[in-house]
Amino acid sequence: MNKMKLKVCGMRAPQNIEEVLTLSPDYLGFIFYEKSPRFVANIPETIDFIKSLGQVKKVGVFVNAPVEELLQIAQRYDLQVIQLHGKESVETCRQVREQGYEVFKVFGVGEDFDFSVLKPYEEVVDYFLFDTKSKQHGGTGKTFDWSVLQGYDSKVPFFLSGGVSLENLEEVKQLNLSTLYGIDVNSRFENAPALKDVTLLKELKKGLQS
Repeated sequence: MNKMKLKVCGMRAPQNIEEVLTLSPDYLGFIFYEKSPRFVANIPETIDFIKSLGQVKKVGVFVNAPVEELLQIAQRYDLQVIQLHGKESVETCRQVREQGYEVFKVFGVGEDFDFSVLKPYEEVVDYFLFDTKSKQHGGTGKTFDWSVLQGYDSKVPFFLSGGVSLENLEEVKQLNLSTLYGIDVNSRFENAPALKDVTLLKELKKGLQS
C-alpha cells in the first residue's frame, strides 16, 4: 500500500497552523459550519493568512451549504478542496467539481451502512471520506467498526476519519485496503477546539512513515 496521506482538520489559529505546517501534512481542513466549535469566522486577518498558505492543499469543510455560498468562500480563502459533510446531492458535488475543485464527500458510517448509496457519487467526487455516524457532523473523536470497510468495493479512493489516534494507528495500517488513500485527524490531536497538539501529530507522522 502506498504511503497514506495525512489531513489535519479543524485548523484556525495562525501560529498553530504554522507549527503544524512544519510537519508537512498533505491537507489542512478549515471548517465553515457555524455550529462547529472549530468554525472559521469571516475575519479579514484570518482570510489573508489562510489565503497566503501555499505549501499545502486547503480543504473547506461545509455542511449543507448552498453551492453559491461555498464557492464564494472557496474563492475568498483560495481553497483547493471542498469537503461536503452533510446530505449534499450528486448534483451539488458535480457543480462544485466543475468549478475545478477536488471534492471529498463524507458519509457517516454505522454498523448497518449500505455501501450502495455511494454508487451515484462515484463519477462526481475525487474521494470519499468515512466518518463515525453522529448528529454533529464529525469531530466526535469516536471510531466506528472499521471491519465494515472490507465491504467497500468502489474504485474511488477514500480517507478514514472518526477517532483515528496514535493508539489505533496500527489497526488502520492493518486494514490493508488498496483504496485507503489517507487519514483525517481532528479532535484526538487537540489541546482545545481548533488547537492541535504538534507533538502528538509529529508522532503520528512518524507512525505513518514507518
